[in-house]
Amino acid sequence: MEIIEILFGILAFLAIFSALMVVVSKNPVHSVLWLIVTFFAISGHYILLNAQFLAIVNIIVYAGAIMVLFLFVIMLINLNRETAPQKNRWLKMAGGVAGGCLLLVLVAAFKEVGMAEKQKAVVNVGDIGLIKSLGKELFTKYLVPFEISSVLFLSAMVGAVVIGKKE
Repeated sequence: MEIIEILFGILAFLAIFSALMVVVSKNPVHSVLWLIVTFFAISGHYILLNAQFLAIVNIIVYAGAIMVLFLFVIMLINLNRETAPQKNRWLKMAGGVAGGCLLLVLVAAFKEVGMAEKQKAVVNVGDIGLIKSLGKELFTKYLVPFEISSVLFLSAMVGAVVIGKKE
């Protein structure tokens, strides 16, 4: 076995285990922490696929910013067993049936996918996911749209400062 296959197996196990722990954990803060572990495992998969930019963006945006917001919301609403609404047995059963149907659809969808052809396509991608090639495309072919979006973001920031400024 190659080192990439071993790393893929470890990251896949970590992603699946931590995703299951997100669902199973009783404490919402622990669920958010397990979700952060899931995002890091997915970023590891991006690195194995030679997509370093996606890995960094995933860590910065999801594991950094979004999870901090989730933690703040969970801490602000202060969930506990006494104030939480109790779900009846029928609602739990309906959730189980819906989850089982989703699993059935996913298994049927994956059954139709030819994995050998997809793996050959992934192996021969070259420099597609590298930051160097992304920057080259962004600043040559897409320079004008990039600059227009930067002016839009700048005007939005100036507008937010003007609106938020006190008299």
